[in-house]
Amino acid sequence: MFDNLSERLESAFKQLKGEGRISEINVATTIKEIRRALVDADVNFKIAKEFTDTVKEKALGEKVLTAVSPGQLMVKIVKDELALLMGGSASELDIKNKPTIILIAGLQGSGKTTFSGKLANYLKSKQGRNPLLVAADVYRPAAMDQLQVLADQIKVPVYIDRETKDAVQIAKDAVAQAKRDGNSIVIIDTAGRLAVDEAMMQEVAQIKAAVNPNEILFVVDSMTGQDAVNTAKAFNDRLDFTGVVLTKLDGDTRGGAALSIKYTVQKPIKFVSMGEKLDTLDVFYPDRMAQRILGMGDITTLVERAQAQFDEAQAKKLEKKIRANKFDFEDFKEQLNQIKKMGNIKDLLAMIPGVGKAIKDIDISDDAFKGIEAMINSMTPFERNNPERIDASRRKRIAKGAGKEIADVNAFMKQFEQMKQMMGQMNKMKGMGGMPSMPGMPFGK
Repeated sequence: MFDNLSERLESAFKQLKGEGRISEINVATTIKEIRRALVDADVNFKIAKEFTDTVKEKALGEKVLTAVSPGQLMVKIVKDELALLMGGSASELDIKNKPTIILIAGLQGSGKTTFSGKLANYLKSKQGRNPLLVAADVYRPAAMDQLQVLADQIKVPVYIDRETKDAVQIAKDAVAQAKRDGNSIVIIDTAGRLAVDEAMMQEVAQIKAAVNPNEILFVVDSMTGQDAVNTAKAFNDRLDFTGVVLTKLDGDTRGGAALSIKYTVQKPIKFVSMGEKLDTLDVFYPDRMAQRILGMGDITTLVERAQAQFDEAQAKKLEKKIRANKFDFEDFKEQLNQIKKMGNIKDLLAMIPGVGKAIKDIDISDDAFKGIEAMINSMTPFERNNPERIDASRRKRIAKGAGKEIADVNAFMKQFEQMKQMMGQMNKMKGMGGMPSMPGMPFGK
């Protein structure tokens, strides 16, 4: 995500390396490189020029503190301006009425239906809401079925009427049902087209007029770059939507949509979505995204994801086991599951300052833990709870059951024992408090 832009900006900041003071001369080259980097990231030239003009104005005349280099000061200025360009601060959903109606709009293929499921899951699991999904796409053959599958996965109700092709009536009937059933949120998934056309715009506008939504979220594929911004403008001119959702942000995107869309339509980016899993939806924080673009990581989001999986009672139980040196493979597997629930492994590592650049060319699969899980699953309950009792014959059986070589099992067992010893040493040195550390990268193959 934004890898090319990050590299280009880092290269631009090197122009100031070793300078003792920011001046008009040494800023000029840096500004020029920043502008080029933004344009290459598919940011409109007018926006890129206005952005760099503002950065230049703020940089010139700034006095560098004793401990701060001109390069560091320029990074801070660019970070602050990038955050402002993308909206400045996070924008909350307007949830007041009961039910609160959220209308989802966008082109076909942008990820509207998947986002609708993700949003319902987010509102249910993280905010304790009771959402109703509404299938108002009456044209795409599999749209209703897809929404039904998503609703079943997250266990939320879905309103589907296969007998009518009137999307406006479907939306009105769904809202009426939500009022009867006590649903606090209604999420209406509308139809899209391959390109902006009048029929689609009229239908969405009619649904808006019929149900008077509290929120209209425009879903856009971030990989389409400047085209996404142009489409957003066309939708906003007709719908006056309340916020933007960027999908496929984990794809090969240059970042133009994220950097340009707020400036163009003057509406906030409210959510960013990555991947197909229903828990991969994040509130958009412009300052955090600016930090990630500049290679500063995003520790705040990383901690929040960890806290979302944190179980205090479970952590205390695990703490006691580690204190007594009884940490076993059942505990280890449980910790792996918590890490997996936090999201894509490479994306998580990229949130650690300095790590993103180091691993950008390394392929870290979401299946990275499968080999370890296969070995643990091949163990009997007795073996999982008593690692020290796993002898050579048991290791041979475990390897065969997991489809691994005996060397893989031996390496995993050795590294697991080393981890236990390290935990014991840390416990002796300073005791333990709070949540135990989660395992790091997977062991073995």
